[in-house]
Amino acid sequence: MNRTEQNVMDKAQPVVETLGYKLIEVEYVKEGPDFYLRLYLDKKGGISLEDCARASEVLSEKFDEWDLIKGGYFLDVSSPGAERPIKDDDDLEMTLDHGIYVKTYQQIAGEKEWTGILKEYDEKSVTVEYKVKTRKKTITIEREKIATIRKAVLL
Repeated sequence: MNRTEQNVMDKAQPVVETLGYKLIEVEYVKEGPDFYLRLYLDKKGGISLEDCARASEVLSEKFDEWDLIKGGYFLDVSSPGAERPIKDDDDLEMTLDHGIYVKTYQQIAGEKEWTGILKEYDEKSVTVEYKVKTRKKTITIEREKIATIRKAVLL
């Protein structure tokens, strides 16, 4: 994260939290002749278009007030995506009872990948309920063995 992105993150995070959302990531990038400031938000149950519009209005006023970025830019407030990586315990909390994908470095019980529902987590492990044909199974995976963990859309 560059200095501009960090400054935006530091100033915007408390504002975003007062709206009931979590600021996941900030990007400040040049694309062609234009600069874009992108803020990715989430909340338990997922962020909606209306949530993004509300946050964009509030943040736009604050950014004008703070004057953190010299010159023009386009503000883009959006969801980080339905199957984004899970970065911390706050992300796990928002994902409880929702879809999750876990891949491990080595096989556990003959498997390396699970897609299912996050049932619980703690500082050492995550518990996933998944289906094998029509049967539901549960596995608890130590976090140190996890190579990839992300939200998942279940059909």
